This record gives sequence, C-alpha cells and structure tokens, in this order.
Amino acid sequence: MTPPPELATGRLRLRPLAPADRAAVVALFADPAMSRYFAADFSDPAQARALVAERLAASPPAGQGHWVIEHAGALIGLASLRPSSVLPGAGAEIGYSVATEHAGTGFATEAVTAVLEHAHDFLGLPAVYALVHEDNAASLAVSARTGFLDVGSREHFGATHRVLIALPPARRGRLHHVELWVPDLARAEQSWGWLLGRLGWREFQRWPAGVSWRSGVTYLVVEQVHAGSEHDRIRSGLNHLALHAGTRAEVDRFAGGGHGWRPLFADRYPHAGGPEHYAAYLENEDGFEVELVATDTP
Repeated sequence: MTPPPELATGRLRLRPLAPADRAAVVALFADPAMSRYFAADFSDPAQARALVAERLAASPPAGQGHWVIEHAGALIGLASLRPSSVLPGAGAEIGYSVATEHAGTGFATEAVTAVLEHAHDFLGLPAVYALVHEDNAASLAVSARTGFLDVGSREHFGATHRVLIALPPARRGRLHHVELWVPDLARAEQSWGWLLGRLGWREFQRWPAGVSWRSGVTYLVVEQVHAGSEHDRIRSGLNHLALHAGTRAEVDRFAGGGHGWRPLFADRYPHAGGPEHYAAYLENEDGFEVELVATDTP
C-alpha cells in the first residue's frame, strides 16, 4: 500500500498513520468522550489497537488513506479519506477525530479543510462524503464551516447519522498561478521554499531552471533568469505578495524573518498596514516582498 502524502496547515501536520503510533492512538482514545458517537468503545485499549491495525492493513486508492494529526509534535487526532463502506458508489468518505482537550481551537476545521483540498484539488474527486451522528453538534458545525451540504439522514451503526457532501469549489475567477523570475534559483528556494512550506504549500513541479509550490488550485513558480535581472519592488511591476498566515501568534513567529527573509517596517509591527490590519512584512535577498496577514482569531 502506498501511504497518502503528508499534508500541512498553518498549525498542523497530517502525516500517514504508522505502526509506531499505536500507543499514542490508545492514549488519544483513553478519554471515553472520544468514543461517544462511535459504535465501538475505543477507550478499551484492545479496540483502539484493533482500529490502528485495521487502518494499517487497508488498501485504499492512491492518494487516500489514514493520517495522524499532529500539533507541536504531539498526536492530537486522526483523519481519513477512503472509499465509503456504508454508502456504496458514493466515492470517498472523510473521517476525523480530535482530542476533546482541543475543542474550540479550530484544529478540526483546519484538518478537514486540508483533507478536502487534497481530495478536490490534488486527487480531483468530484465529491467527498461524511457521516455524522445527528447528536454530534460539534462535528456538524465543523462540516458547515468547511462547506458540506446536508443531504438527509440514514440509519448506520445503530443510530441516525446525517449524510453530508462536499463538492469542489468553483474555480472561475480564482488565482491560477503566479510566476516570479529570480536571479538565483538556489537562493529563491531557500527563502520561498521555507516560507511556503511553513504555510502548508507543497512542492508541485521541478525542472532545471525552476520549481513551483502549490496550495489548493493555486501555485507559485520561481524560475531563474539571466544575471543582472534583479527585481525592484518599488518600480513598476510586482510590489509584493500577500498571504493568509493564520493566527496573530503564527504571524508573530514569522515577524523576525530568517531563512533568507528580513523584516520590513519593523518599527510599525504589527500594524504597518493600518490599525485594524495585523501583518508581518518581509523581504528576501532578491528584493521580493511578502505580507503575511493574520486572518484568524488571536
């Protein structure tokens, strides 16, 4: 079985489930509240270990599978994308569990969004389904925030579940890609690769003179051109790129620069763009500027 690719968000890492995760998954489900809406009681270590064994033995289609959700290096949940076992012919079904201690943090929404983007934008799936217990208000709220539509209810596992569907977003009018011509490819990779990787972008294409990174349906290209073609952001042309960067705390972690970036307008941080605008401005060694905007709650 080929494991699914690693996914990343501003705060989370979703990596393929591995045999070494058994103990951490048992600890995750030791809280009985984690099994409240499941037919099985995974607070029983034997059942939690059986869950891991079942998922490790599965052979889903390429690109689908099972992930652990990590925050700050700790396993805080599980996510999956696989053919539906109870909705024949429906296509892929998403599942997720996040530790109850992280309720209200937005981690579940972030993880589900990452899996949906992977499903729609990288795998090209026409629809993703979810089954949510009708009493699971928190998961129903997550599904609403991430664009699922409620298409009815069905009896499964001895209880009523809502049947939810997420369709790919309309692409017309959305940014397709940005291409930057740079004087030094290795230097550009050091700065852009680090920054975009931290923001959850993944390497997309590579050729002798360039490389690109992708987030959803949008990708950014850097390609080397002849020496002497330096970028000047204060002349006509591209001034800067502005990217969503998550919470204010996450923007703070970028504000000091590093990996080829230096702060701009540091004396006015974090409101150089205005009193209601929380952002960090950075410039790399080739003169390209990025604006990292806090768009989530502090």
